[in-house]
Amino acid sequence: MARTVVGVLRGGASSEYDLSLKTGGAILNALPESDYDVRDILIDKQGYWHSQGRPAEPHRAIAQVDVVVNGLHGGAGEDGRVQRILESAGIPYTGSRAHSSALSLNKIQSGLATSKAGIHRPRAVAFTLSHGMHTGDMSKFVFKRFGPPYMVKPGNEGASHGIRLAATFVELPDVLGDILDAFGSAIVEEFVRGDEATVGIIEGFRGEELYVLPPARVVYPATSQFLHFEHHRAGEVRHMVPSDFTDLEKKALMDAARRAHRTLGLSQFSRADFIMTRRGPHLLEVNALPGLHEHAAFPRMLESVGASLTDFLRHVIGGVRR
Repeated sequence: MARTVVGVLRGGASSEYDLSLKTGGAILNALPESDYDVRDILIDKQGYWHSQGRPAEPHRAIAQVDVVVNGLHGGAGEDGRVQRILESAGIPYTGSRAHSSALSLNKIQSGLATSKAGIHRPRAVAFTLSHGMHTGDMSKFVFKRFGPPYMVKPGNEGASHGIRLAATFVELPDVLGDILDAFGSAIVEEFVRGDEATVGIIEGFRGEELYVLPPARVVYPATSQFLHFEHHRAGEVRHMVPSDFTDLEKKALMDAARRAHRTLGLSQFSRADFIMTRRGPHLLEVNALPGLHEHAAFPRMLESVGASLTDFLRHVIGGVRR
């Protein structure tokens, strides 16, 4: 039987380039040569494509593959642009379709959609440069709705990139200005206290329509008040699974992750991040392309149910080829 030709897409012109290299490397190592003819497709930091180490136009890099495993994080890899390239070439690919992937990456739009669906989230206000407001006026607008401290996030970044804490109202205008200047959009959220958790979803796994992986507790250095990008990049994040959440808390987390996956119209798999409070889980964000590298949560959650990264990849590759 002929081996399936798999293109592993990694890198990308985004802040998560290094994390994507690690995810792509883990995928390359997990695909057995006996079953797959694997091609390494790299997008460099400038957005240029390379196949097997040689520069190539996107359509040439993917021309000879049967399926693409999308190991990109953030940027064009998650905002729908790469998905549209693959769709225009008629190449099957893993993960969510262009629109749903872009929706999940856009914290403003995904927040509106999931809140409308009744999923609890921290209270939030979103701004873009097009609003034409001074950051002082923006801050007053926020303060009328909820008080400090505030978490301020870019509207279109993953892996906690760019997140800042404004501990007081006085700090908020400068923090907002910095994030708007750097990213063009910002979300100001109330600072919700609790334990961070993450939950994985796999469609059609082990005969279940939506297989929900056990929630993992997210642990980061005690010197930090919140999880940020440098923790991910430095490999300082740990995931406790099985976790010490109560059975009721686990059920609430799993139910909320399932609802978020469906609400955003995601495909194949996803991972939802939460703060578990005394009032229940509050959704932070949903990842259409979660990390699969050694420090990421998804492989740990797979291990906790006796599955390997290879098992997972076989499942999703088989799903898009059918």
